[in-house]
Amino acid sequence: MLQTGKSRELFDQARKVIPGGVNSPVRAFSAVGGQPLYFKKGQGPWLWDVDGNRYLDFVGSWGPMIAGHSHPRVVEALRETVAGGTSFGACVETEVELARLITQMVPSVEMVRMVNSGTEATMSAIRLARGHTGRDKIIKFSGCYHGHADSFLIEAGSGATTLGVPNSPGIPGAVAADTLNAVYNDIESVKRLIEKHRGEIAALIIEPVAGNMGVIPAEENFLRELRRLTGEEGIVLIFDEVMSGFRVAPGGAQQLYGIRPDLTTMGKIIGGGLPVGAYGGKRELMERIAPSGDIYQAGTLSGNPLAMRAGLETLRLLNEPGFYDKLEEKSAMLEEGLRENMRRLGVGYHMSRVGSMGCFFFIEQTVTNYNEAGKCDTAAFARYFRALLEQGVYVAPSQFEAYFVSAAHGDDEMALMIKAHQKALAASLEKK
Repeated sequence: MLQTGKSRELFDQARKVIPGGVNSPVRAFSAVGGQPLYFKKGQGPWLWDVDGNRYLDFVGSWGPMIAGHSHPRVVEALRETVAGGTSFGACVETEVELARLITQMVPSVEMVRMVNSGTEATMSAIRLARGHTGRDKIIKFSGCYHGHADSFLIEAGSGATTLGVPNSPGIPGAVAADTLNAVYNDIESVKRLIEKHRGEIAALIIEPVAGNMGVIPAEENFLRELRRLTGEEGIVLIFDEVMSGFRVAPGGAQQLYGIRPDLTTMGKIIGGGLPVGAYGGKRELMERIAPSGDIYQAGTLSGNPLAMRAGLETLRLLNEPGFYDKLEEKSAMLEEGLRENMRRLGVGYHMSRVGSMGCFFFIEQTVTNYNEAGKCDTAAFARYFRALLEQGVYVAPSQFEAYFVSAAHGDDEMALMIKAHQKALAASLEKK
């Protein structure tokens, strides 16, 4: 039995001074029961909470920790950097190095602008698309989460889906009216919106591997049709690779599928665990951004020296020979083990994996879009989550989030997860 007294005490204190006791809604454990854990240490694939419990981690700070927690090279790079100062609000050498490395790795990115979060990246990319085209409307897909900017919280995924509140008060009607929702993996739904609003649509934004309604890959022909349609209509195609970028391949999902968007948003891994976002793309688009052009975007902490150095060291690790081959081997081993558990128990739940991110859907049918994901048995998932936690395995406290494999997960850790999964899966089938 886990000891959680200190976590409970901290949560009680937090609720008095922080809305809901948390600084991001999905951390609240409201979808799985119980109260959130408070962590104090991470090392490799492991986390320790304030009560001294150790957990095998498959959340990885929601994706960034692809090299594992507290990687020695990243820690040392941060130690060197912090000794010289934490922030200048001015240019630093490492932002140039990181930008250059990103343009080398991501096929469509010729120029990149650093920001401070994924939300800021997607918000800025939409402004750029609107300014460039002179149009107002955007197309997004139900269940895709692009951050909490007003334009995106219309049938959003991630925490909004977890909490059952896909729309948020506080969004002006005029803003909502400019956001058009299509169905993921359904090209006809896109064609209908384009036909109805021809000449009004500035951008189409999509997660090429959706990671916020569970892991749902876009079908390759679907993405190719999106590229063709947006090109014909003068619509800026934006790939939101905040999650899939550097995770499913060195150049993200666009490298995996061989499709080049006009703009790409990034985050998570490029900060090595520190708060970072970025957006980039074709030179002709990016040069519209101030001070080169007339579309304004700024940030006091953009290009922060600590974040730039952590991101740079992380991307250098990813570029070492064999990194992604080994990561794929680990991820495939885990997937096969989880599938074998299902076969043994006679369970037909749907499982999805792209590279080192995956999802275990508690529904016995293929999941290709938001509506299908919403039919999952969330009560069964909650039982599964709690059973895993009791065995010292930490996964995201939501059916609609991904699990992440890191380079720090070894064979022993995979065997532990597979064994724990079998017990937790059996627990999920017990009606309570």
